[in-house]
Amino acid sequence: MSSALADRLADVDARIADAARAAGRDLAGITRIVVTKFHPASLVRDLHALGVRDVGENRQQELTAKRDELASLPDLRWHFIGQAQTNKARAVRAAADVVHSVDRSRIADALDAVGSGDPLDVLLQVNLTDDTGRGGVAPAEVEALAAHVAGLASLRVRGVMAVAPLDEDPAHAFERLRRSADVVRTVVPEATWISAGMTGDFPEAIAMGATHLRIGSAITGPRPVRG
Repeated sequence: MSSALADRLADVDARIADAARAAGRDLAGITRIVVTKFHPASLVRDLHALGVRDVGENRQQELTAKRDELASLPDLRWHFIGQAQTNKARAVRAAADVVHSVDRSRIADALDAVGSGDPLDVLLQVNLTDDTGRGGVAPAEVEALAAHVAGLASLRVRGVMAVAPLDEDPAHAFERLRRSADVVRTVVPEATWISAGMTGDFPEAIAMGATHLRIGSAITGPRPVRG
């Protein structure tokens, strides 16, 4: 295992603790998800040895392959954070413990239709930009989506997720996300999760109430070059 990986993880965790302290937040209420996109399963194994229990993937095929390869690792929680497609709902549901990217009723219905056993934890992805082509439900429509998903027997609405726009102060964007989170809680009072904040903006996300951070390269290092 690379000592550099341990050093990067420790550095990010220290910065998370500093941001939580500055915001008057309890560190126990913040979950750090390490995004391992394009990295080999061996990196996840190394992270697990360092105490990491929450990892995130953007692509269903990669999520499925890594979960299968690392099935023997105890207490590992897999977060699907990429754009969900209805034709991959069964595979996503089979591999993910949490889906962060439910942004329309069709994908919620598809995930529900293949459900059995315990409910699947899902977050509603909110679009914080003016580009309707970006993933996420419009803030004005988040209440209706929350009501729809809450009515599906095999899904459990946990909260909201968003990515801050590149051309805006992330604090302002995350403040809008927090308002969407408040709206969702009027429908599902226990939906207290806010998935926000990545390598470049997680302190601002923590200040605005984020409970789940999605951090990649600051911990994993540069992504391997894809052929």
